[in-house]
Amino acid sequence: METKFVGRYEHSLDGKGRLILPHRFRTTFDQKALVSKYSEGCLAVWTPSAFEEKAREMAPLFEGSTEDRNRARAFSVGSTEVDLDGQGRIALPQYLRGFAQLAEGSTVLVMGALTHLELWNPDAWAFHEAAGDAMLGAAV
Repeated sequence: METKFVGRYEHSLDGKGRLILPHRFRTTFDQKALVSKYSEGCLAVWTPSAFEEKAREMAPLFEGSTEDRNRARAFSVGSTEVDLDGQGRIALPQYLRGFAQLAEGSTVLVMGALTHLELWNPDAWAFHEAAGDAMLGAAV
């Protein structure tokens, strides 16, 4: 069974664009991860096997409509493989940091999303958190 990622953590993006992954997740990645642009302006961090599954899901879109092809292209070119260093950090390329509005020295929310991790700018997440809480019937 694939690891299920849950929980919310706050970490800082260092001056070299590196982010430490929460300790509880590091062994799951076995020194490699794939990072991609993802929905609503966040980044997704995938294990190699979860990324392969997502890539298989996206591949048929290249045979679909222009909108489908553009979605698949955005996912493909917006993805990269990264190594975890000895301290459990991943280096996020500038184009991915820019997409997710993650500035060096700022807080990044590392969120479990069951099949992957999501990296969020806290201000962007606040909007989506309120909407999700409302859908769950929680007081906001």
